[in-house]
Amino acid sequence: MPDARRLLIDLAIIGGVGVVLAVLGPFGSFAAPFAWRLVYWVAVVLAGYLCYRPATVAACRVADALDLPEAALWIVACLIATVPMTVLTWAANGIWQPLVLPSASGWLATYANVLVLGSAITLIFWLGHRRVLRTTPVVAGIEPPAPPVAPVAKALAAPAFLDRLPPHLGRELIALEMEDHYVRAHTPAGSTLILMRMRDAAAELEGIDGLLVHRSWWVARGHVRGMTRDGRNLRLTLTGGIEAPVARGQVEALQGEGWF
Repeated sequence: MPDARRLLIDLAIIGGVGVVLAVLGPFGSFAAPFAWRLVYWVAVVLAGYLCYRPATVAACRVADALDLPEAALWIVACLIATVPMTVLTWAANGIWQPLVLPSASGWLATYANVLVLGSAITLIFWLGHRRVLRTTPVVAGIEPPAPPVAPVAKALAAPAFLDRLPPHLGRELIALEMEDHYVRAHTPAGSTLILMRMRDAAAELEGIDGLLVHRSWWVARGHVRGMTRDGRNLRLTLTGGIEAPVARGQVEALQGEGWF
């Protein structure tokens, strides 16, 4: 399962970062025995994961929905997630010293320290997932790379992306939807998550009449059933009642090609 694989990757990163911090003993923790440092830092990194992970996932979804820069929203997510993490860090420091409610400047200093460390660890998670995207092309039905084919055979072959679909979903694609670091492939028989970037998936769809109507949506033209407007926002209605947003910059191109 994609979620189980992602969780195992995240837990491995948490463990590795916790061990490194336990060895280094930052912020005055080095005076404690190593076993205590290890428990403390693994717990702190895990708590940080529970604060930062939902915030960054929400940032990705907001970026996709509003067609905003993902990096900017990740920065905002880190700034917000650091607030509860600052409180948790202050509480956890009771292991080393008596808890005293900090002054405003004390809270600000703790917030700054947590923000630097939390953002650095969040970046590690980001790079970890990006590495998986580069090295693991598919989750649903992992297959070895296909051998080179002759130019004529390649021209007659079906789009490469269709080979990534599990057999029970068939090979008729309605749309691709980006979800975090995955694309969700929609077919008349259901959907599945595949671990790859949208632009890489779209590049494997040559030969199918479809377009990237939004940076997080690729749509097969033959499955467009209509469109709806909400102010300046436009959405395509697809087979099965699926709705795909259209980026404002794509509206004129789609109209010119007769999509609506």
